[in-house]
Amino acid sequence: MISQQLRMLRTQRGLSLRALAAETGVSATLLSQIERDVTEPSLATLRRLAGFFGESVSALFDDQHSPPVWVSRPGNRSTITGPRGRLRYERLTPSNGQMEVLRGVLAPGEATADEMWAHPSLECTVVVVGTLTVDLGSDSHVVAAGEAITFDARQPHRYRNTSDAAVEFHVSVTPPNP
Repeated sequence: MISQQLRMLRTQRGLSLRALAAETGVSATLLSQIERDVTEPSLATLRRLAGFFGESVSALFDDQHSPPVWVSRPGNRSTITGPRGRLRYERLTPSNGQMEVLRGVLAPGEATADEMWAHPSLECTVVVVGTLTVDLGSDSHVVAAGEAITFDARQPHRYRNTSDAAVEFHVSVTPPNP
């Protein structure tokens, strides 16, 4: 879906790969690989491209023919790679622009980003396995398996694994945002 959406957005604006690369700072080689489904872009790259086109990241996954019933199966999910390739989110929901549910796994000592960031959404995170530290503004919250945290994502935030075991969590975001 991403490859098709990016190609459509680029060609609608009459841009070559080199012109888009010059405008966004993403190399023409990487853009070509993304459009040909050779590689998956990082979340940072998706944000940069979506911002250039005036779209949300979720719009790059938008499937105009999304079925009324969606069954998400392991191995068949699209993924989003976090900053520096440290975290790969699996998309558990179809691209309908209403709600985004992602599955993430953080290795010990890892974080979703070096810096906290904010976006205009409501976010709810459920910890499935392990313990997750959620930095939210100037506070940190420890959320254990079976617990959830919900917050206004306009507050700067990020997720960290400060334990010595992997942590699995599900993040629900509405509305989806870059």
